Amino acid sequence: MLISVVIPVYNESDLIEDLYKAVMSAMTKFTNDFEVICVNDGSKDDTLLKLQVCHQRDKRFKVLNLSRNFGHQSAYTAGLSYAKGDYVAMMDGDLQDPPELIADMYKCAIDNQSDVVYGRRTERHETFFKKLSIKLFHFIFNKLSNINAPANVGNFSVMNRKALEAFLALEEKNRYLPGLRFFIGFKQDYVDYSRDDRTIGEAKMNFSRLLKLALDALFSFSKLPIKICIYLGMIGIIFTLIGGAVVLYKKLTGEAITGWSSILVSMYFLGSVQLLFMGIIGEYVHRIFVETQNRPVFIVKDFFED
Repeated sequence: MLISVVIPVYNESDLIEDLYKAVMSAMTKFTNDFEVICVNDGSKDDTLLKLQVCHQRDKRFKVLNLSRNFGHQSAYTAGLSYAKGDYVAMMDGDLQDPPELIADMYKCAIDNQSDVVYGRRTERHETFFKKLSIKLFHFIFNKLSNINAPANVGNFSVMNRKALEAFLALEEKNRYLPGLRFFIGFKQDYVDYSRDDRTIGEAKMNFSRLLKLALDALFSFSKLPIKICIYLGMIGIIFTLIGGAVVLYKKLTGEAITGWSSILVSMYFLGSVQLLFMGIIGEYVHRIFVETQNRPVFIVKDFFED
């Protein structure tokens, strides 16, 4: 069976040579029937040039060049769309996920007749702040989303053609791929592994990008933000009615209520809550607008396969 490996890269010039050697070595150890699709997500350094050099060495190492930077999840989607394999692996291009594990995930899929096998991280060798941020994200996502996704799981996975076609049929623009992968269902399994820290280059998924990914996951798979607006609105109405009743009682009994500080504080508080609600609703409206625009998730400039 043909096995495709999809790897998105962005400004990874220093890492390309090591990536090429590691992936090609890992794949040739258990099969010769494979292709590697390395997606250049609009890199601004000489990443594309180095990818083309690797492609000239071995035509199984293919290069999909996007017209600009569309983002990590969109680059994955582009590579998956061009993959021809009966089984397709997803792997980040920073070599934190060991390419040797693809063979284990593929074997697990064959032996257990699983449609999707993902890598589950038993430990992470990264900075404390990053580990804490990712752990907090997975905790919140699993508690608040409407899908039962396991923790410590990312993009690193293998799926068969049937699962891939169902996966690609999901055409939403704001994409959180691990969530979409669990959404499609099918029989899913996992292989445990230890995730290493980067040894070359700098992490491209900085805090702002991780935050955007977290918001995409939360707004795409949870109704909690809207529910928060509703519940807080109801609580606000209850307190307003109670406060109004107290003011009316004081007026009827002739007791004057003095002082504007409490009134101003209440006005500022309610105004801030309203702005928060408008922001949450605006986030949903913006996402609806993006979906109705129906722009492509990615645009391919070149595909080097021959």
